[in-house]
Amino acid sequence: MSLKTFSSRSQGMRFRVASTFEEITEKKPVKSLTKAKTQKAGRNNQGRITVRHRGGGAKRRIRIVDFLRNKDGVEAVVKGIAYDPNRSANLAHLEYADGTQAYIIAPEGLTVGAKVMSGSNVEAVVGNNLPLTQIPVGLSVHCVELEPGKGAKVARSAGNDCQIMARDTNAGTVTLKLASGEVRVFDGRCRATVGSVGNSEWGSIKLGKAGRKRYLGIRPTVRGVVMNPVDHPMGGGEGRTSGGGVPVSPWGKLAKGGKTRKPYKASNRVILKRRK
Repeated sequence: MSLKTFSSRSQGMRFRVASTFEEITEKKPVKSLTKAKTQKAGRNNQGRITVRHRGGGAKRRIRIVDFLRNKDGVEAVVKGIAYDPNRSANLAHLEYADGTQAYIIAPEGLTVGAKVMSGSNVEAVVGNNLPLTQIPVGLSVHCVELEPGKGAKVARSAGNDCQIMARDTNAGTVTLKLASGEVRVFDGRCRATVGSVGNSEWGSIKLGKAGRKRYLGIRPTVRGVVMNPVDHPMGGGEGRTSGGGVPVSPWGKLAKGGKTRKPYKASNRVILKRRK
């Protein structure tokens, strides 16, 4: 991925940094691999806002991504690299030898015409999907399962990956270092895809104007310190003031630096080193 800047012919273009999309080869998504996306604007089935600052935005369709990669032993060819408006990573369009088509998260370095496979006896090269016990120590992986057979949950966003640190053959576990710095133990039967997620410069994109944020379906955020005391714990005061209170949400949940994780969460036993 490469980025481009724009001439300052308007305030919205002055600081804008956008992708060139030069790696995108598939201009239109495969219709059978998409489905409609209903706009909920952050509301639940009762019509109440449960996620703030959502609403509007451009109309889009959901791309059906194969996070299971369970067609073992069937070779697939990369037909194209596709854009996905619902995530930061690009997608790779696969066509299997039996004619089946699927989208997967596109790893860095995967090109059109490349061949990938999944299974326990495949080679550990970029794009191949196999159990963690079959991947050599030191390699980077992405789209990692938390539980065997449940589909990839970890390291799916642009530029993300995990590093295999160690393997315990007796216990059948593998130790991974996540992008956050957390070191966690995984079941060796969990599958992962070799390589890191592509589109690594996505984090350097600058929207340039507030309107482009609205295209993404994100509405304005009002600071708590400018509200009244009835509306927010940090509101009120004569003139500008930070309120003197601890930064919290309108309902009192800690917003900066406070621990919100449950102290007796079941997954604590598999975390060897916290990210902080």
